[in-house]
Amino acid sequence: MISEAELAAVFAQDGPLARAVPGYRMRAQQVEMARRIAQALDANEVLIAEAGTGTGKTFAYLVPALLAGGKVIVSTGTKTLQDQLFGRDLPCVRAALGVPVRIALLKGRANYLCHYHLARTLATGRMPSREAAAHLRAISRFARVTRSGDRAELARVPEDSPAWPSVTSTRENCLGQECPHVKECFVAAARREAMAADVVVVNHHLFFADVMLRDEGVAELLPACNAVIFDEAHQLAETAALFFGESVSSAQLVDLARDARAQAAVHAADFPQLQDAARTLETTARELRLAIGGENARLPARQLDTNPAFGPALDAAASALAELGALLEAQAERGPELANCARRAGEVAVRLARWRAPEEEGWVRWVEVFTHAAALNATPLAVGEIFRRAREGHPRAWIFTSATLAVGEDFSHYRNELGLDEAHTGCWGSPFDYGRRGVLYVPRGLPDPNAPEYAEAVAAAAWPVMRASGGGAFILCTSLRAMRRIHEWIGARIGEEGIDLPLLLQGESTKNELLERFRAAGDAVLVASQSFWEGVDVRGRALRLVVIDRLPFQPPDDPVLAARIAHLRRSGRNPFLEFQLPRAVINLKQGAGRLIRDEADRGVLMICDPRLVEKPYGSRIWRSLPPMRRTRELEEVLGFFATTETV
Repeated sequence: MISEAELAAVFAQDGPLARAVPGYRMRAQQVEMARRIAQALDANEVLIAEAGTGTGKTFAYLVPALLAGGKVIVSTGTKTLQDQLFGRDLPCVRAALGVPVRIALLKGRANYLCHYHLARTLATGRMPSREAAAHLRAISRFARVTRSGDRAELARVPEDSPAWPSVTSTRENCLGQECPHVKECFVAAARREAMAADVVVVNHHLFFADVMLRDEGVAELLPACNAVIFDEAHQLAETAALFFGESVSSAQLVDLARDARAQAAVHAADFPQLQDAARTLETTARELRLAIGGENARLPARQLDTNPAFGPALDAAASALAELGALLEAQAERGPELANCARRAGEVAVRLARWRAPEEEGWVRWVEVFTHAAALNATPLAVGEIFRRAREGHPRAWIFTSATLAVGEDFSHYRNELGLDEAHTGCWGSPFDYGRRGVLYVPRGLPDPNAPEYAEAVAAAAWPVMRASGGGAFILCTSLRAMRRIHEWIGARIGEEGIDLPLLLQGESTKNELLERFRAAGDAVLVASQSFWEGVDVRGRALRLVVIDRLPFQPPDDPVLAARIAHLRRSGRNPFLEFQLPRAVINLKQGAGRLIRDEADRGVLMICDPRLVEKPYGSRIWRSLPPMRRTRELEEVLGFFATTETV
């Protein structure tokens, strides 16, 4: 057990952290949170811990975790945070404490170069463009010098380069022990490092993919693990639902068909039926996507019952898959690659058959349509019981932490979603002086959020505030349609008034590039959607205004949400108060958290939705937001920006 005196000494203003971290300041909230986590680690408890922005929650869990000893898995929300933990925070705390702790980074297999697929791609030399071919050459040079094989080390090749899928493996196309390069496999090496380490950093997608598929190495770590710590834990329920469910996509079928054709050409050139069957599957997979129609949509499966083209297209794809699977099985002994394709065909056929079966109670079948592909999904309506079973076994501590887990100080929604009935809770507010540094502004006179002119009304209400702030603004929208309309309105007004105000739009370039341009400009306006609501850290004067167009309730026609609402109603529960409202509060807190990221930051949070003050439930949302000065008066906001106080 770590004593309170030991923790207090570590976090003291003249302690080891202060000596290791420039600008370190002791925060009472951080020390108290660390003390509570130390208790949970010692007693193998489940703890849900909300820590406001600026609390320093990363050090609050790393210090007791490293001092407690034993094996710890830390899971983060994104690979970016994963790299930050492994590359910066963990080494810093380890050095400050002077503890001999071995750390390791473990990512999903698609993040590591695959020697087999790289060699195969170099042999064929097929790339869709000159740029992709140049990326392939850079990757080939990188493969000769890297020790980890982690693609994050090769920043000059963009994450979305078409070269990457050709030189990495997936669970479906990995040859495992049959691979001729198995002894030099980067994935296997990363797993060995993780097995030998005291602290292993993973991400939520990897954790849940592995818990369900037993494929990425985490399952081997869990039995010996003393604690699992989830950072950015507000994302867990949606991530769990994704991996506890099942999916079959037209893209998976096309990939299988292409791999089967390529391997048939090498290992079964004298058996043309195999290549013919692969071509048929690729054709039927593409026809299935065309039969569904639409683009960038989520549809309930029952909606396709009225589509006369869908049933026959699905039958044709299933038949082609079965035919290819049988032929692959017959030729599997001619090479491990063919055997692997046969296994994949069998697994996809089983998932497709389950999707076509009648819908089970507690599950929803739905379809997601992309530009060039479609996915047939089956999702559990509640993940709590499944997650509870996944946590059973060897006693260990489970820590769930984020800046946004509670509604007010009520954690019941989060507990219920993840089946954490036995969890203890703690809530530590931000140390920032929100009352002096920020203003929460809800403008008067806006129409109902469902009104057709609402997006333009938001832009018009935000315009005088943007003028007063001189830019430095995030406009966070709840839909892509609203984002485009607001961007168009602001662009037209900038042109009319001849103002030199850089205007950026999500999607114009990568997220990182947009953020770099935004920070560098100092007076830019970025109009964005959901991907900028969280995980974005802009400190200082570059961001001094955050505008949120409306309360972030999920669209009621979303098939998964609609099914969950119906499921809760059948259970005699109130879906709005128990599910929709808490989800909206947590999402709104994430968006609001973009504004003040440092104790010296200063700015205005403008929430344009009149429901925040006019609806009875608005008070629950209001109380969950940072304790800024509240106003509905534009003049007060203009006066705030007119003051001489600077960031």
